[in-house]
Amino acid sequence: MSVYRYEVEILHLLVSGQHAYFGRARDGAADVPTVDAEHVDVVAGKGIVGDRFFGKAAHMDAAVTVFAVEALEAIAAELGEGAFDPLLTRRNVVLRGAHLAPLVGQEFTLESGPDRVTLRGGRPAHPCAWMDRMLAPGAHAAMRGRGGVRCQPVASGVLRRGPAVLVSPVELDPAQAGVPHRLKPSRLP
Repeated sequence: MSVYRYEVEILHLLVSGQHAYFGRARDGAADVPTVDAEHVDVVAGKGIVGDRFFGKAAHMDAAVTVFAVEALEAIAAELGEGAFDPLLTRRNVVLRGAHLAPLVGQEFTLESGPDRVTLRGGRPAHPCAWMDRMLAPGAHAAMRGRGGVRCQPVASGVLRRGPAVLVSPVELDPAQAGVPHRLKPSRLP
């Protein structure tokens, strides 16, 4: 099996012990403490220590959400907006330099500092209607197909903000990070 290594950057590590987006968007988000951590402890089969999904049986296959900031930058440009705050998407791990859609159904590793965390890409992280309220009108539709990947941690470790390496069994095209999956060019055999 081939192994591919990609230099990426971990820009943000979001940890929130409570849900902020529930109910009707017009009522506004809940005022809950959110931390953009320097490092997080990831526990196999449970998630990120201190996060709202940690150890929740209903979220075991989707306890950690990984997101490419390039997708958010492309969405902002398409909507004619300035830069969006990536933390408003409520994704746990925000990367620069990774096309994530091909990681659905794959195990991959993030190496940051001396540590490594292995995740299994479960399903796409579909955006919720809150994105229209929190980012800009039209963001919900624009984010479809590029909202990141919900993952299950399969090996415990620590993730740190800063330079990192994504180790993948599939070839990724980092230039496609902000492009909707449905528009990705096909590869011929």
